[in-house]
Amino acid sequence: MKTLGNVIWFLFGGIVSGLSWIFYGCLWCLTIVGIPIGVQCFKLSKMSFFPFGKEVKYEGGTVSFLVNVLWFLFSGMEMALGNFICGCLFCVTIVGIPFGLQFFKLAKLSLAPFGAVIVDAE
Repeated sequence: MKTLGNVIWFLFGGIVSGLSWIFYGCLWCLTIVGIPIGVQCFKLSKMSFFPFGKEVKYEGGTVSFLVNVLWFLFSGMEMALGNFICGCLFCVTIVGIPFGLQFFKLAKLSLAPFGAVIVDAE
């Protein structure tokens, strides 16, 4: 079921969501200071392409909090709002609810991605 969900997800929204993480990662990598933020965006794009069967655990500290504030101000709000709107649109139908829930998971991740660790769901 996880594989089928990921294939359908990739075709109906995952590619756009993953490419948005890559886009923001490239923008952050334009500056030397933003390279660690860009690298984290590239890591999270893999989860955004195929989110079924994965969970997000937060293990942040002070540095993660400070980087999350910078992220929120410059990139996070737009990305989270887009994922939230897509999640609401998918939740209109019963069949789309699992995909809407994945968009909500990505919206939460978009608000504070630093200190987040992607693990396989057990």
